[in-house]
Amino acid sequence: MIQFYLLSVLLNVTAGYAVYVSDKEPRQGITEGIRAFLRDKSIRLILGILTFMVGFFKLLTVMRLDVPIVGDLLPAAAGMAAGFTLLLEFYRTNATVASDSIERLEKIFIGYKHVIGIASIAVGVAHFLFANVLFL
Repeated sequence: MIQFYLLSVLLNVTAGYAVYVSDKEPRQGITEGIRAFLRDKSIRLILGILTFMVGFFKLLTVMRLDVPIVGDLLPAAAGMAAGFTLLLEFYRTNATVASDSIERLEKIFIGYKHVIGIASIAVGVAHFLFANVLFL
């Protein structure tokens, strides 16, 4: 469906940018308003939920003349990774319970969040430019 295609592209780029700039120092410029907006905890939670869900549903829905699952594998994986990273950051800041599994997930997703952010942006842009390419 074309709606999930558009949502996947927009949310992959937006969530990737939110994940990438979360630790960056504030600076003066045009994008500082966007950065301040994406640092809000509620916005990050909503963006994480939406990005993860659209990434999951992207596995189930396909564009016309596309291969199921394989055709949208990278955008779906990038969306789920960026959304899960945002959700894990939200959980980490609000939870008081610590567990070994959460620490392992933090080591993977929070430790490599800049890579996840850049990859999500790149996959979103490539998915926009090359709509019917296999894996994109």
